[in-house]
Amino acid sequence: MSEHFGFGRSRVMITNITPLIDNGRFPIKRIVNEDFKVELSLIADGHDEVAGAIAWRKAGEANWQHQNLSALEHDQFSATISFSEIGLQEYKFEAWIDHASTWLKLLLGKYEQRTDVQEHLKEGIEHLEFLSKHGISEADEVIRLIEDDPFAAAEKALEPWLKLAIRNYPNKKWPSESKIYHLQCDRKKAGFSTWYQMFPRGAGENLAHGTFKDVEQRLGRISDLGFDVLYLSPIHPIGTLERKGKNNSTIAQDGDVGSPWAVGSELGGHRSIHPELGSLEDYQSLINNAQSHGLEIAFDLVFQVAPDHPWLKEHPQWFKQKKDGSIDFAENPPYKYQDVLPLDFESKDYEKLWKELLNIIEFWVGQGVKIFSADNPHTKSIPFWNWAIHEIQKKHPEVIFVAKAFTKPSQKNMLAKAGFNQSYAYYTWKNFRHELIEYMQNLTSEPKADFFRPIFWTNTPDILPFNLQAGHISVFMSRLFMAGTLSSNYGIYGPVYENMIIDAVPGKEEYLNSEKYEIQSHNWEEENKLSWLMRTLNKARQELSPLQQIRNFQYLEMENQSLFAFLKWAGGEQVVCVVNLDPYNAHEGWLQLPLEHMPLRNQGYRLYDYISGAEYSWREEWNYVRLDPARPFHLFKVVN
Repeated sequence: MSEHFGFGRSRVMITNITPLIDNGRFPIKRIVNEDFKVELSLIADGHDEVAGAIAWRKAGEANWQHQNLSALEHDQFSATISFSEIGLQEYKFEAWIDHASTWLKLLLGKYEQRTDVQEHLKEGIEHLEFLSKHGISEADEVIRLIEDDPFAAAEKALEPWLKLAIRNYPNKKWPSESKIYHLQCDRKKAGFSTWYQMFPRGAGENLAHGTFKDVEQRLGRISDLGFDVLYLSPIHPIGTLERKGKNNSTIAQDGDVGSPWAVGSELGGHRSIHPELGSLEDYQSLINNAQSHGLEIAFDLVFQVAPDHPWLKEHPQWFKQKKDGSIDFAENPPYKYQDVLPLDFESKDYEKLWKELLNIIEFWVGQGVKIFSADNPHTKSIPFWNWAIHEIQKKHPEVIFVAKAFTKPSQKNMLAKAGFNQSYAYYTWKNFRHELIEYMQNLTSEPKADFFRPIFWTNTPDILPFNLQAGHISVFMSRLFMAGTLSSNYGIYGPVYENMIIDAVPGKEEYLNSEKYEIQSHNWEEENKLSWLMRTLNKARQELSPLQQIRNFQYLEMENQSLFAFLKWAGGEQVVCVVNLDPYNAHEGWLQLPLEHMPLRNQGYRLYDYISGAEYSWREEWNYVRLDPARPFHLFKVVN
């Protein structure tokens, strides 16, 4: 018999629970103190009143907290709760026939009809005595009046106190109970973060190999730009066998430094640090110094190896061998990664492999790492990720895992369900208004909004989008602006984006002379429109609560297809954003206010533009907007 149905004397069926991920197989995701609203149906036979409650606790604890469900209509109920602790939470639903409310409802009818009042009051004495035991003194007064003045007793019972007391002290006879569901409650950083990516070896000057000490010299400026996560490329020794040369050449020349994603050499593997970057102590110093600047260091978690990684000799069974004894390199047609060997998650020795990978994560957590960005997690076992993330977060619930995967939607969704707290998104390729609207509606609708937290990237070391390759600063600005306003989590491949580097491999969305294969030095003091916008945008994100979540999106109607407008809201605050998507021409048009969120009123609305500092008054449903490519957006805070 289903646990959602009553059994024996239990008569209430619990059904139509929302939200649930795959019928409750995977946890819902929320941020600490974020509202969690549930709706469900409670269905029973007959005409008795039905009541229910949601119960919750942190996983592993003994005691449950309870909150009554609120009745809607057509047997629908709801509740809104929040969780004050990070980590895995449990919740369930209880439902019961509310005999006391049924009795009270019938009492009203009998009182109005002046029939059988005293008899009906006597039938309710057990409900009144139950409340009396919980300190409701008015219940004793009703009991005393039943014999001498039943109509006075009825009048007293029909006062608001009794209905409230029945709700506050429910007599749960023969309750039905749902199964236990789970919710992952994460710290705020999982839902609101601003990422700056760089290569630590590129932190030096004059093409000298950068060190962790050099990175420390960049922390002040990165923090000043308003970023709070510094994402470094892999920091391990780089393989020498099959090392890639410049521009992904399969033949490395003397002095070529190779790709940091080809992990491992005779100098060590996944617990080791590339000696030219510094020591483990230097890395710990960087983590601590970053914290003093309000930055967290994100660790690039790379579970693949170079052909000279120590595991090839120590654990050859962890790799899939061909009949001739060789091992195939990683390949994702048309891309070939001759310098990288994949792990075999179907290995007979998979248990030791899993434990070793888990221990690697544990090791870096021990060094102070709290954010792991998993490289191409869709090419590793999803059951492994589900297990490993759960094991780590049982001990360290503050740790955040990011799925760095540009792959099929089904794989991205399953990785998020399996436990990843953030996921790379397809924003990079959404350029037109209809694409942006459709994509945002997909991300912010249930059930996806309850398990998938996107991080919007303007560019990455792997991707120089076609939309940036023309080099229009208007495009760089608008793409940065939309990433930071549409999504609460966004990032840039920092120094390359700041300096508007656009040299591409012809016909491809790849950087020419990519920093993945060579050392590059950057202008770390560049001040331009982009650096100004980063400071302005990131400051606004810190000050405006609607920009600190993604679920609160509504596009706004505009008749000009080159203008894209949307509303975000939270905690009584409202933000209206308007973007000119055409980098060549100014555009004007009329924007329609969303009357369900911004009803018309006599005094209208005053809007403060965070970008220009100007203020505007809107008094009509349709309002005029004009945007020039030189400053192709408005970020309005609705003041009144």
